[in-house]
Amino acid sequence: MAAVIVVFAVVVAVTYSQAAVVAPYTPVFYPSGDLQIQAYLYKPSGDGPFPVVIYNHGARHGRERNLVPQQHIGWLLTRAGYAVLVSERRGYGRSDGATWAEEVGGRKARVVPRLQEETGDVLAALDYLRTLPFVDMKRVGIMGWSFGGIVTLFSISRSSAFSVAIPQAGGALTWDGNPDVRSALIAAAEKATTPTLLMIAQNDRTTAPVTALAEIFKRRGVPHRAVIYPPFAPRRSDPDTPPGHRIFSEEGMNIWQNDALEFLGRYLGAASPGTSAGPEPVKPQQ
Repeated sequence: MAAVIVVFAVVVAVTYSQAAVVAPYTPVFYPSGDLQIQAYLYKPSGDGPFPVVIYNHGARHGRERNLVPQQHIGWLLTRAGYAVLVSERRGYGRSDGATWAEEVGGRKARVVPRLQEETGDVLAALDYLRTLPFVDMKRVGIMGWSFGGIVTLFSISRSSAFSVAIPQAGGALTWDGNPDVRSALIAAAEKATTPTLLMIAQNDRTTAPVTALAEIFKRRGVPHRAVIYPPFAPRRSDPDTPPGHRIFSEEGMNIWQNDALEFLGRYLGAASPGTSAGPEPVKPQQ
């Protein structure tokens, strides 16, 4: 069990150079019900079998159809010995399905049902991963930022396939403004048993999701750690997004990467950071 850890100091963004985070990946598609879901597959050098982490992106309002392979995540995790699958989920990238704007828009009542449907897309990825000979399905982790953090929490409440979870600022933007999201996250925490690292920055919209869910995990005896990072100052401000929410983008990765890698390593047992020769392309399946 672990108390909430608050780190004091003001953090200014220090980013990796663009060249440092370019990692080779293979675009893939897998089925989720009647839909085809696009994903980006990263593989460490070697034959494996490797533990695998599913990464869940956040919202991309107005940019849903952009292709965003999250190469900084692929770079970070493959170097630590993990295979990585970044799912675009329905309505994103080249995945089938309506976009968030088309299906949800400003209707708060549709947020949780849509995120549960997207969670189904993530759980469907487990069947795809089972077809890959270099993946160790006994060591599966999941992590995600913002809406991806919510999907991460929903996933561990619906499946016991995951050995570890890292939701980053999951629910921070919707906790106070959408009671349905708050109730759904509380219900997920009441059901989940997966060891979980909860992360958030002090100057996000609220830190309540981390403190509230950590209390539930503590009461239920679920292994967990909760970290509240100091106020984060991104290079560019966004009037619609609190500055602390950006800590889990590429520019804040140097702040939280060690906490994430330590927690993943504790439950997945991958190689130590820096011991992998780096990612390599995966030959597309015929």
